[in-house]
Amino acid sequence: MKHLTSLFLALCAANGWTMAQDAEKLTGTVIGSAESVDYSTGLSSTTVNTCADALDGNLETFFASYDRSFTWVGYDLLTPHVITRVGWSPRNDGLGEDRVVLGMFEGANNEDFSDALPIYMIKERGSIGSISYADIDVTRAFRYVRYVGPNDARCNIAEIEFYGYEGEGSDDKLYQPTNLPVVVINVENAAMPQDKVNDLVANINIISDNGTNVLSKPGTVRLRGNASMSFPKKPFRIKFDKKQQVLDAPAKAKKWTLINNYGDKTLMRNIIAFEISRRLGMEYTPYCQPVDVIVNGEYQGCYQLCDQIEVNSDRVDVEALDKEVTDAEDITGGYLIEIDAYAYEEPEGGYFWSNRNTPVTIKYPDPDDDISDDQRTYIKTHFNKMESAVYSNSKDLFDLLDIDSFLKHFIVGEISGNTDTYWSTYMYKHRGDDHFYTGPVWDFDIAFDNDYRTYPLSSKKGYIYDCGSASFAGDMKTFVDKIVKYNTEAMTALEKLWADARRDNDLSGESLSEYIREMATVLDASQQLNFKRWNIMKESVHMNPAVWGSYDNEVAHVIDYICKRFDKLDAILKYFPTPIANITVDNNDMPTVIYNMSGVVVGQGSVDNLPKGIYIMRRGSEAHKIIVK
Repeated sequence: MKHLTSLFLALCAANGWTMAQDAEKLTGTVIGSAESVDYSTGLSSTTVNTCADALDGNLETFFASYDRSFTWVGYDLLTPHVITRVGWSPRNDGLGEDRVVLGMFEGANNEDFSDALPIYMIKERGSIGSISYADIDVTRAFRYVRYVGPNDARCNIAEIEFYGYEGEGSDDKLYQPTNLPVVVINVENAAMPQDKVNDLVANINIISDNGTNVLSKPGTVRLRGNASMSFPKKPFRIKFDKKQQVLDAPAKAKKWTLINNYGDKTLMRNIIAFEISRRLGMEYTPYCQPVDVIVNGEYQGCYQLCDQIEVNSDRVDVEALDKEVTDAEDITGGYLIEIDAYAYEEPEGGYFWSNRNTPVTIKYPDPDDDISDDQRTYIKTHFNKMESAVYSNSKDLFDLLDIDSFLKHFIVGEISGNTDTYWSTYMYKHRGDDHFYTGPVWDFDIAFDNDYRTYPLSSKKGYIYDCGSASFAGDMKTFVDKIVKYNTEAMTALEKLWADARRDNDLSGESLSEYIREMATVLDASQQLNFKRWNIMKESVHMNPAVWGSYDNEVAHVIDYICKRFDKLDAILKYFPTPIANITVDNNDMPTVIYNMSGVVVGQGSVDNLPKGIYIMRRGSEAHKIIVK
């Protein structure tokens, strides 16, 4: 009989049939968070509003946990069951209908839910006095099932139900809350990471391809970042015990980052910047994939799963450097460093100050145990040599700094309007090569006109880094000036690089606007859940310069900025994307008004006194782009 049942279930799965209505309502041993709250006293209890009240068939009783978050109720079914249907009803009070939104149903086969996976997320308000149902399209069998209340809700629930059948199950189909991959992290003892020092043991699961692909591996999790670590929505670093190929990422590696995008309400500013980096042909652009994240059964929001910036053949590809290497040739590489305003927070020996007072963090070799004093001395000495060549405008500059990578990195920062470009700047060095290479690009949460210090960027003259409000590590402002403002050869190379990129690499306001619209479609389902979890769309958070009020408006703001920014950079870098007609200014027929590329009136009639640049000339209903040479 068991063999026939398995054959029938396989047939159902192959044809997309559901057994939800035929499956039986399940019962078992009640399990859940031990302490409930007695609302009459506000104290914890084990006799009032307990877990059993959510499984008694009575919609007037309810479970309310004492702790406000990461609390749950469910069953030990004693044997594995495939769950085909769940039901729920909110607590009968004024807040009950809202307190189930983002509630999570999970299944597990370990008693501590360390292997838990989601089977359904409630996305809409519940209905008091009735049970809502959802069919479950998950083929894995679970012994333990539970409902985890959303954040800060005390798991208030009047009733939950599970339906299904006993069986072995399979991993043919698992659950994703949206079209995006979902990263599920179950931390040992259901702890939450508190800092970026202590790694917590965890099981890490990544479900993708419409639930047909799952990576489940042990590892650790901790917080990451600097300013972003202070946000309510926390950034995470996950580390597998062994190297893993994650989704379609090029690298096989242990360490991966989950970028939180708290102040970036488009949830895509890093993604856009990385796309610009790719189109410019930078040697390495970090992998980046938007994902949903669940930690200990609680939905955390929409994140970006990215590479950890580290040495790897598919990340920063420099030569391995053993601690014992001291040979004059071999000690020259490879290295990964970061010009870093937060360098002083690193352990002693993990950073240095250059002769020009630039703070530099050594990322590779690992300063904790993989770098020798000789290697530390070498990279510091060589950085000082390169920096000195930049400041002195020495002919050695181009022998010590790879100008192509520096200028591409510069362009990404200027298109994006990133005021933090030189607050944190990565560089790397190969063995046997005297050049420092600049990259990869990183950290764009306040870019694309998302910084109140520089908003609106369209009103700023010249380069963003030179606008007076950008942030710098040490004296990086002067470092950049020496290259893009005072070095004739570098300035010529920058203009050529810009023209080549605009002409040959599909780098334009129009093409990037289309890319942004496509990404907004990809993110739509996840962003809706994200802003239910983090209700900030109509608030100013972090460095937001304005409140645009909706996701569509946030995206439209970035598109508007992008188009204006390309016009501005075209003017600065003397690139003319379309032929510009020779027009004689004649006021006999009607007045002529001259505008700059930001739309500001700069003249009427005559162009004789205008500085060199590109302008818009309007005569009546006609408008033309003109150049003043």
